[in-house]
Amino acid sequence: MSDLTASARPDALAAQPDLSEVGDWLTLLKPRVVSLVVLTGVVGLLVAPGRLPPALAIAAVLCIALGAGAAGAINMWYDRDIDARMKRTATRPIPAGRIAPGAALAYGVGLAMASVLIMGLATNWMAAGVLALSILFYVGVYTMWLKRRTSQNIVIGGAAGAFPPVIGWAAVTGHVTLEPLVLFAIIFFWTPPHFWALSLFAHADYERVGVPMLPVTHGAKETRKQVLVYTLVLLPLTLAPWALGFAGWAYAAAAVLLGAEFLRQSIAVYRDAQDAAGRSLTKDAPARKAFRYSLSYLGLLFIALAVDRMILG
Repeated sequence: MSDLTASARPDALAAQPDLSEVGDWLTLLKPRVVSLVVLTGVVGLLVAPGRLPPALAIAAVLCIALGAGAAGAINMWYDRDIDARMKRTATRPIPAGRIAPGAALAYGVGLAMASVLIMGLATNWMAAGVLALSILFYVGVYTMWLKRRTSQNIVIGGAAGAFPPVIGWAAVTGHVTLEPLVLFAIIFFWTPPHFWALSLFAHADYERVGVPMLPVTHGAKETRKQVLVYTLVLLPLTLAPWALGFAGWAYAAAAVLLGAEFLRQSIAVYRDAQDAAGRSLTKDAPARKAFRYSLSYLGLLFIALAVDRMILG
């Protein structure tokens, strides 16, 4: 009996899935980015007038997640050359040699096509069209055109990440109105201070591979200034849902409180000069804190909108 058990063990082990390989395929989808995309997409779906049947709502959210993940996979395929030379990205599955570039591209394109097709069949073709536009914008406009050519890459390219609430809204209503465009604008103007805070402590990587992020082309001081400028533009804009009658006082109060902290963090970034003379930022540098807070800020802002609309009316 023990001989039979021993002889069977290698086959049993071979039949088990390689979880590390599964993890690599999931990594291609940029799950941390997808989680925020899904959250804003879900809020767009929840606050839209009307309701989808639960099964179709789940399908719509899944399509938003797959579409965002597909764009991330194609982005990793295209950027595999610079990813291999950047400390922050060198261990990604493609530059590390764990997934072949061609397989990653096929994976991304296949998921992108499936997400758009399923969205169209499950909800409507307006939502599918906006989803397709978001994928094409991230891959074609940001990744392939802007990222390596201009310091305004993240400003213009940031529109790609602003589409999810519009997609969610369109999935329910079949059209796009002013309300989801306001949510689009909030994410659009949130993206530069969020990403430039990151670029302040990752500028050495970008400089090494020739990506013209703002700290590389205009210096850290100008980048810190732009973080503050875009934050000052963003904060009044977050009150637009309340001003337009689309949200109530609960959302407005949350927007003010969250925005006050974002402003405080951005002022700290503006005043900090740790990055002078190319020095690396410490772990507790304001730019690092502002980057981490910006992630929480956007998520909490959209959650506040959903709570205000759905629970408080």
